[in-house]
Amino acid sequence: MSVEVVEVGPRDGLQNEEKTLAPEVRAELCDRLAAAGLSRIEAASFVNPRLVPQMTGAEEVLAKIERRPGTVYAGLALNERGYERAVEAGVDEVRYAFPVTDSFARRNQNTTVAEAAALASRLVERARMDGVRISVTLSVSFGCPFEGKVEPERVLEIAGRVAEAAPDEIVLADTIGVGVPRQVRELVEGVRGMGVTVGCHFHNTRNTGFANAVAAVEAGAEVLDASVGGTGGCPFAPRATGNIATEDLIYLLRGMGYKTGVDLEALISCASWLSGQLGKELPGQLYKAGNFAPVAG
Repeated sequence: MSVEVVEVGPRDGLQNEEKTLAPEVRAELCDRLAAAGLSRIEAASFVNPRLVPQMTGAEEVLAKIERRPGTVYAGLALNERGYERAVEAGVDEVRYAFPVTDSFARRNQNTTVAEAAALASRLVERARMDGVRISVTLSVSFGCPFEGKVEPERVLEIAGRVAEAAPDEIVLADTIGVGVPRQVRELVEGVRGMGVTVGCHFHNTRNTGFANAVAAVEAGAEVLDASVGGTGGCPFAPRATGNIATEDLIYLLRGMGYKTGVDLEALISCASWLSGQLGKELPGQLYKAGNFAPVAG
């Protein structure tokens, strides 16, 4: 059994931090993560730097990375201009994201769900022509900070529209960390039935992130996002806190018998290094508690 873990620390992990790391430091973080065996890294966010100053210099980050063979370097885009910037910067993959509620869509990227879904189809077509991978993330799939509960039928209807364009994968994101395993299983199974690879993106805001990750892989998700040290959060979502920590997730998956291809000790070192760069203790647990070989049976 194997699960692909996508490292989002250099983007989602840093976008809500008080301290802004310089592009060369963010590039070094990508290099350290790649050396630890992370095969796909979300290196930068191609958004307006005035709105998310922590992501200033996305092009510079991509230029300074020492590319490791076999590693996919991705960039987040919220609109067509972001897509174009990402491709021009040389990403291997564009990760286009949009919310499934109009309230959040207006606040996060000044659009509507219908417009954003239509753009997803156009960007998939452009990505095929440009020769880059493209994934589509459906934000606030488990709950919205402005509209509250999001019905699974709504998420699956939007996912169905996106699936018709055949992106490389659809990622279900619990942007504010409100989801529970029952919701996860229902949505993952529903999207899998559309014939598309399913990924999940969990935040641990209410301490359900790791339970949701287990539910996701058991329901057939093949990809999980995570952030080194458990850093992260959304600047436009009130009280949104960190992603599930990559090293904690790798420890959990390894103990369950899943292969990830990640050097856990090297990843723990990455978390410790990032803690020093940010000048604070990070939410992740494993880099503080230390590794331990799970006992089978």
